[in-house]
Amino acid sequence: MNSSKAITALKSIKRGKSRSLLTLCSVAVGVFAVVVISGIGAVGSQEINSAMVTMGINSAMVEAADSGDGTSLTGEDVTRFGELNGVNKAMPLMGATSKTKVLGEYISCYAWGVDEDAKDIISIKAVHGRLIDNRDVENHSRVCVIDEVIAEESYGRSNIVGKKVSLLLGGSYCEFEIVGIAKSGITGLQNVMSGIIPDFVYVPYSTMQDIVGKTSFDKIALLLEKDEADENLTKTLTTEVNNLKDSPGGLVINNFQSQKGQLTDILSIITTVLSLIAGISLVVSGITVMTTMLVSVGERTREIGIKKSIGAGNGDIMLEFLLESVLLTAFGSLLGIGAGLGTCAVGCLILGVDFTVSVNAVIAAFVFAVAMGALFGVYPALKAARLRPIEALR
Repeated sequence: MNSSKAITALKSIKRGKSRSLLTLCSVAVGVFAVVVISGIGAVGSQEINSAMVTMGINSAMVEAADSGDGTSLTGEDVTRFGELNGVNKAMPLMGATSKTKVLGEYISCYAWGVDEDAKDIISIKAVHGRLIDNRDVENHSRVCVIDEVIAEESYGRSNIVGKKVSLLLGGSYCEFEIVGIAKSGITGLQNVMSGIIPDFVYVPYSTMQDIVGKTSFDKIALLLEKDEADENLTKTLTTEVNNLKDSPGGLVINNFQSQKGQLTDILSIITTVLSLIAGISLVVSGITVMTTMLVSVGERTREIGIKKSIGAGNGDIMLEFLLESVLLTAFGSLLGIGAGLGTCAVGCLILGVDFTVSVNAVIAAFVFAVAMGALFGVYPALKAARLRPIEALR
């Protein structure tokens, strides 16, 4: 019996093609928005996780606290911090917001002063040439390793080893020879968040110290023995490094694991809020479904009267119209889901990131849309069911 009602509902939808198509589109737009937003959130979370894992979430940075007493980091500190329990090795680190000048073009970047341990601690990989080594540090060489992104933007190709680049350090541009092209772990995230996450340039830390006129370090990078730097280890190491420096609260330690959690939480909140806003359009779609069904009831008054006169009950009429509203929203939801997933897939292909989808969000959007269709279809269905056969046939 229910299957016959479903067939009747489908015929009714087909009979009012234009009206049904507009209703389907209104539902599809709402579901499309929710799917795309949730897709962006899922891809963003995936890229954050991928970037942090590749960079090494077992890395941590020791630096002076904002409220510290001007505590400086020295070569002796690098040795002592590297000998702490839970620390595999330590590396001095310099950092500065900068710009590169290549072929007359200026590209914003972040300059890092490193040594050869950078490949282990911050997971730099050379796609062309080589990385900074300890001989470069000892000789205070004017050499650098640049992100593949900078090479592509300037020369239109990735391999530009041997070329010259000017780097803004200490208030003036200094010329460096490019000895390597790096594909850092954060490159995929850079593609997604272009303009927010900068490109990187790596130079020997000793060279950077000479140019900016410093003998101390900005940070000390630690490679932790655990794969995941938990909060207890971070607290313990923070206490120990401050005791070694005799500077309570002067130094802080930030690890990538905590930063990953913060970024993921922020992205999750933003995605949830935007999804809720997009969900409002599904409520509007429900109102559209109700309007469509009310018009359908008005057009099919005589049909309802005939069905009642030959034995159809109020429940039969009500179920038929409810099925019609539910099917409308179900078909519209499937259309929106298909369009949303297709858009996300194309976007990921263009950006060069792996496509992923939040299955729970897609299911939730579908269920919510169908629920709205059923809810807003109740009144038209009741109105149709309460029609008196005599009045309907008049």
